[in-house]
Amino acid sequence: MGPSKPALEAIRRSLETLHLYPNGGLDLRKVLAREFDVKVENVIAGSGSEGIMAGIIRAFLCDDDEVLTTDAAFIGFQVLARSRGVRYRTVPYRDWHYDLPALAAEINANTKIIYLANPNNPTGTIFTKQEFDAFYQHVPDRVLIILDEAYFEYAQDNPRYPDSMHYRYDNVITLRTFSKIYGLAGARIGYGFAHEELIANLLKVKLPFEPSAPAQAAGIAALGDKEFLHRSLELNARGIRYLTEAFRKMGIAVIDSHANFLMLALENAGQANRIFEDLLKQGVIVRPLAAFGLPNCLRVSTGTDEENQICVAAMREIFPEALVAAPTANEEI
Repeated sequence: MGPSKPALEAIRRSLETLHLYPNGGLDLRKVLAREFDVKVENVIAGSGSEGIMAGIIRAFLCDDDEVLTTDAAFIGFQVLARSRGVRYRTVPYRDWHYDLPALAAEINANTKIIYLANPNNPTGTIFTKQEFDAFYQHVPDRVLIILDEAYFEYAQDNPRYPDSMHYRYDNVITLRTFSKIYGLAGARIGYGFAHEELIANLLKVKLPFEPSAPAQAAGIAALGDKEFLHRSLELNARGIRYLTEAFRKMGIAVIDSHANFLMLALENAGQANRIFEDLLKQGVIVRPLAAFGLPNCLRVSTGTDEENQICVAAMREIFPEALVAAPTANEEI
């Protein structure tokens, strides 16, 4: 769908004042504080949620600290955490979900940051309120929990989903973004919520004029475009249903997703690579997940109804043995 029209209009208006330095996201922070009923001191804005994530790594990790997360975590976090040179520890997935009891058991005296993405990238799975509550009981106050909620809009209506704005613990940092459902990935605009002391320390290491003025303007306008948000959610839900059933009818293992993509678990890395290359030749780009740590998996984002149909048609060229016809994009599933 691209970005919302109000966001584009806000960017165009901001171009008239590009000779002025931006104010470090203060305008957006004020709007977010009102929207989520917190103080401005509890909000930070940056160049995408990864920009804020980089600040967390710089501000809080010391040489003897350790990072704890799951295997095949979001690759952006993997790169940032490993670049700091501290020990990076993981536990395996349990049925493609975070194994929170196993993570809790691995916390030690050197654990400083625990990274949790909910919904998770690249699996699309979530952990529940009950699972998070049980896990949190084992986390010392000195340990920071990064709750990466880049895809939270897609899961927020699920009563089992623990929206972290309802878990305002002093050692929890929530990260969100305008890159996904708001269609502003190219603008690089994200935000976070945390205790004011944590935010104050993040502001000390953040680049002083981040985010840019056009990005901030786009974020403010997009946040107010509720109609666009609802249309995006409807389109995505339709795409998830359509792609899931179509791929499963081809005999492909599809992980149930609460985001705007599906993860396909193939037989082996060779099959995953072959499908990626064959789709690429047909003009369809999917994401190989070997760099994440899942060489036998692919991630497929939803698109428009037409794009989803093109993707399924391309997959059927690769899996001609699938005799059951895939549903049409508008068919009720």
